[in-house]
Amino acid sequence: MIDAATLTTITEGLADGSVVPYLGAGALRGVTNKADGTPIPADSESLILAMNNGTPMAPKLMYEFPRAAMNLENKKGRKFIERFLTTTYGEKQWTVSQLHSWLALANAPYIIDINRDTQLQDLYKDRPHTLAVGLARIAGTDYRFKLYEFTDGAYKEVSLAEVNPALPVLFKPMGTPLPEANYIASDADYVDYITELMGGFAVPSFIKEYRMGKKYLFIGMRMQRDTERMVLGDLIYGAGEPAGWALIPDPTEKEKRFCAKKGLEVIDADWDVLLGHAQAELASA
Repeated sequence: MIDAATLTTITEGLADGSVVPYLGAGALRGVTNKADGTPIPADSESLILAMNNGTPMAPKLMYEFPRAAMNLENKKGRKFIERFLTTTYGEKQWTVSQLHSWLALANAPYIIDINRDTQLQDLYKDRPHTLAVGLARIAGTDYRFKLYEFTDGAYKEVSLAEVNPALPVLFKPMGTPLPEANYIASDADYVDYITELMGGFAVPSFIKEYRMGKKYLFIGMRMQRDTERMVLGDLIYGAGEPAGWALIPDPTEKEKRFCAKKGLEVIDADWDVLLGHAQAELASA
């Protein structure tokens, strides 16, 4: 069981920027469709089922969303995958996540969110911020990201030289439908993105500078998929020692070994424990 002192260290670090939240699919637990109450598809299996009209695919394709997306991209084209993700996350109306609301209230200065929803973007509409979005298989540039600044109620694309370092940063490496739809989804996307990530072209330079020595808190992230583990390994490059914590209920031995290798302390708990502690501290203040 995690002790209160560690929880306080984490919550204070999230607010002052020394601890960076890294959100996986489990961070969207509890978010539902306002129209019919169905859960938002976020983890690999639920995304595959939603993409394939509720019908399971072959077992080898059900293993991981990028593999299934590649299969359907080959059959129906890349636009099919993009339309599915944009319809799912950009057009349907979802309830507001308690976790994301708390992170927005804490005004965390830098958040990595590997989901493709717009929860954080919607919650950060009350303040100027920088949005960094991952790209793949794009010609005409060495970079695998686009940058936007949210001011006066709208996003505008900005260059690296135009980024305001004083603004909080939302980093959506796997994409988002807003302000324009760009996604890392299929195997081909991930191969390109991870290659450029290892080459140093998928992370903006100002983030490379900011992230040095930071600790990370992995929320809703299972450490079992090689694709996601490769992405996180590069995104947390330059982390402090130790590198932070991973909230993983009932962690497997494989997850424990991977986290130990990355300098992450595994906490056998879900994010509601952290949220409950933060709310209790706020109530007693």
